[in-house]
Amino acid sequence: MKLKVAWIGKTKEPAITSLTDEYLKRLSHHAEVDGAALKDEAALLKSCGRDVRGATRITLVLLDGCGQQLSSEELAKFVGNHQDRNPLPLCFAIGPANGFSDSTRKAADLLLSLGKMTLPHELARVVLLEQLYRAFTILKGHPYHVGH
Repeated sequence: MKLKVAWIGKTKEPAITSLTDEYLKRLSHHAEVDGAALKDEAALLKSCGRDVRGATRITLVLLDGCGQQLSSEELAKFVGNHQDRNPLPLCFAIGPANGFSDSTRKAADLLLSLGKMTLPHELARVVLLEQLYRAFTILKGHPYHVGH
């Protein structure tokens, strides 16, 4: 499975970079994974959007406060179903500080919320990466998730 995690904007905190790298490394044991900092929504749509003919090249999941909230187990099921049934790469994207535009939201295959609380975008990235890692450990029956 090919997995991409993209975010808009530069990382300011070294601790966030360290945690991002750690979870990307952990995820690489379960999927072909790529992390990408992008300039803006246009770059995101080009990277994780549609080709010039309008054909889907990737399944795009945007993190959005109005999106669907999933438990860790439900996220694992989503990832597992995608892995089993869809040959397209899966891209999770975290937007700019003011959120995604309506046109970018409409381009997404799924809007996903990490919960009702507001998180700084850099922290949301780490939470997303940890939950993706957790999803793969749930799918593999790894003890990382047991007891939580």
